[in-house]
Amino acid sequence: MSASATLALAVELIARNSVTPQDGHCQQRLIELLEPLGFVCETIASNGVTNLWARRGSAAPLFVFAGHTDVVPPGPAGQWSSAPFVPTIRDGKLFGRGAADMKTSLAAMVVACQEFVAGHPDHRGSIGFLITSDEEGAAVDGTVVVCQRLQARGEVLDYCLVGEPTANAVLGDTIKNGRRGSLSGHLLVQGVQGHIAYPQLACNPIHQAAPALAELVAEQWDAGNDYYLPTSFQISTINAGTGANNVIPGSLALDFNFRFSTASEPDALRRRVHAILDRHGLACTIDWTLSGLPFLTERGALSEAVAAAIYAELDVRTELSTTGGTSDGRFIARICPQVIECGPPNASIHKIDEHIELRFIDPLKNIYRRTLEQLLAHAPDRELP
Repeated sequence: MSASATLALAVELIARNSVTPQDGHCQQRLIELLEPLGFVCETIASNGVTNLWARRGSAAPLFVFAGHTDVVPPGPAGQWSSAPFVPTIRDGKLFGRGAADMKTSLAAMVVACQEFVAGHPDHRGSIGFLITSDEEGAAVDGTVVVCQRLQARGEVLDYCLVGEPTANAVLGDTIKNGRRGSLSGHLLVQGVQGHIAYPQLACNPIHQAAPALAELVAEQWDAGNDYYLPTSFQISTINAGTGANNVIPGSLALDFNFRFSTASEPDALRRRVHAILDRHGLACTIDWTLSGLPFLTERGALSEAVAAAIYAELDVRTELSTTGGTSDGRFIARICPQVIECGPPNASIHKIDEHIELRFIDPLKNIYRRTLEQLLAHAPDRELP
């Protein structure tokens, strides 16, 4: 396989405008490349979202590559050094929306499979692809729908490698073996509006809420664990007042969020918040939104295979991490016991002039291929000392 095959496919995919939930026919291109390898490809559409499930083989174990073809909007095109959907190479980098998040990963996955199947046509187990165009959006018609479909028909996933950008300084320095959950609340505290010179005739919701908010901020929600920092409570917005400096406001509105670990449960967090507010006697309501549960993959066959592949390819000792936002790994973890995220450096994702360094593109493909060899071909690889 040509050393430039991954770059060529990445360029082709980046050139397809696929702002979420659009796919830009990226998945059709993947199908054209996977079917000749023996993959049976199935398009699963849901409310304008395009999803792809492809599988080669029927035996266990099933190793799945997962990712997304959708990208975030590019923002003001005039602020880009080159057009966001015109892949451009300069200064040793490939520029374009999706270069890091995560069309280069998709290209690397496909080319890695081409090389692996060519060298191991009778490999053990099966290989799958779970691709969506809804990861950057609401994420209600994408990966979660495919996972529900697979679960309903009894397809069992053993390993899943998600191509999200996970590296910090250099490719391979960090992979994700879990993500925190996200629980948000919109708090509305009722007071009594009045003239600021007659506070005895009003009830200031800011004053009423302040001691409770201080307690919520100071509360230790959990102690974390070996993989997670303690759960964090953060206030993101707070609004009260009419704009006049002589009016006590009649209400206070506040948005907050928990990024919580596997050491906490969302129902318990809700109960504890309400208990603190009740203890302070606040007249209030909370609208809750649970946008993701935490997941965690303990050290095991998949994390060890990825770590060994990184070390063999780059001489880099990778670190396991659970930091960052949510990902579709939270859905896959419900039906797959081992989920690891491994992808390019994440410094430029969602930014103007998103890019990936050219020197990382083929090594990423090789990491994916080596991982397949570790798990499905038992090929010898360089061991971590």
